[in-house]
Amino acid sequence: MGNVGLLYVGAVLLVNGLMLLGRVPARAAAPLNLFVGGLQCVTPTVLIIQAGGQQNAILAASGLYLFGFTYLYVGIANLAGLPPEGLGWFSLFVAGAAVVYAGISFWHDHDPVFGVIWLCWALLWALFFLVLGLGVERLTRFTGWTVVLFSLPTCAVPAFLGLTGGYHPGAGAALIAAVAAVVLLAAATLLSKRFPVREPAVSTT
Repeated sequence: MGNVGLLYVGAVLLVNGLMLLGRVPARAAAPLNLFVGGLQCVTPTVLIIQAGGQQNAILAASGLYLFGFTYLYVGIANLAGLPPEGLGWFSLFVAGAAVVYAGISFWHDHDPVFGVIWLCWALLWALFFLVLGLGVERLTRFTGWTVVLFSLPTCAVPAFLGLTGGYHPGAGAALIAAVAAVVLLAAATLLSKRFPVREPAVSTT
């Protein structure tokens, strides 16, 4: 169930990145955020109920709420026209939590690939805090392109691999993931300077 939800997180990240770039209106992006946000709240709830008190299973499901609450917040804020500061400061909390989950992936789950992926997500939420919480508008284009470029490699690709039994974490794969993340960040920097942005809208991961 976690991989199913992660697949659609990739979709909503793509849409939200385009929203930050002004390519998708905020209200047009709201329904998908609500759908995926709801899914990412229902899924961990079911997993925790089915866990039967097993701490490792509960721990694995707990991180999904970070996505669920974020996307529900985005969807509601976009429909209601709420100011972005609350979402931005919430993103700061989520960024910190994502760093903790990265550490858990590295040292508790022995899954360095998802450790790298969690660090990528932490970076995205930190950028949302800077853009939405602190109003650092000069980072809007960079953030939008980073979200777009990270959406499939950090979500849809590992989700498909997990669903098909092709996900095999290891140090080599983690190194490839880290190098790919750096390359994508460099690409986001170049794209943010090369292509103009339309009027940005409220968005996040």
